[in-house]
Amino acid sequence: MNIMVCIKQVPETRKVKIDPETHTLIRQGVESMINPFDLFAVEAALRLKDEKGGKVVAVTMGPPQAEEALREVVALGVDEVALFSDRAFAGADTWATSYVLAQGARKLGPFDLIVCGKQAVDGDTAQVGPGLAERLGWPYVAFVRRIRGLDGRDMVVERLMDDGYDVVRFAPPALLTVVKEIGEIRVPSFKGKMRAKNLKVPVLSAADIEADPEMCGLKGSATRVIKVFAPKPREKRELWEGEAEELAQRLLHRLSEDKIISIAV
Repeated sequence: MNIMVCIKQVPETRKVKIDPETHTLIRQGVESMINPFDLFAVEAALRLKDEKGGKVVAVTMGPPQAEEALREVVALGVDEVALFSDRAFAGADTWATSYVLAQGARKLGPFDLIVCGKQAVDGDTAQVGPGLAERLGWPYVAFVRRIRGLDGRDMVVERLMDDGYDVVRFAPPALLTVVKEIGEIRVPSFKGKMRAKNLKVPVLSAADIEADPEMCGLKGSATRVIKVFAPKPREKRELWEGEAEELAQRLLHRLSEDKIISIAV
């Protein structure tokens, strides 16, 4: 089974800066890490490889510094990696990002399965995985908590829901987004660390993956950040502390007075 895993390098701090012209994150000079949910995607892919054979290819889109994220997953056991890096990709929203990843998947494939984390902690949109599946024309299952395995040509997984889980059967090729319940992330091996240290990471440009520059980056983005600001504190606000029954009575009394401005309980 040939599996592609999408990972993303995200800021390791909440003290991020925004480019005043493009209104996008400034990543240069900022400590970064692999998006935590993507590590669970890597683990899910490696477990499938351990069970069924094949290979795992990890990809990411980003600046040259994103090579470090790919080296980290090689240390975990990933077989091959690719970095999609081009100035044309800068400022991409989820729409443009999914386009680049789809072009990359077509270039590097064919794949039986693509695995993504459920969302990235910097944007929290959970849109790239489903968007990538849609661009490839593949079925997808979001919020997978367990991969039961193959049943003939079909794969069976458990999808996490608010009130339990669904059992979903589908035929690859397909895409999954996984949650942390998928399993504990393995520890890098010494052999893996040495391989990662000496690895030459392939860097693919827009031309290399036959991507249309008009579909990439800011040009290809369907959404734009117009303004980033912290909301102003509301005036005449109150903070109440105490037991629930006492606070409920106090709230009812205030509502009856019809003088509500802002209440934080």
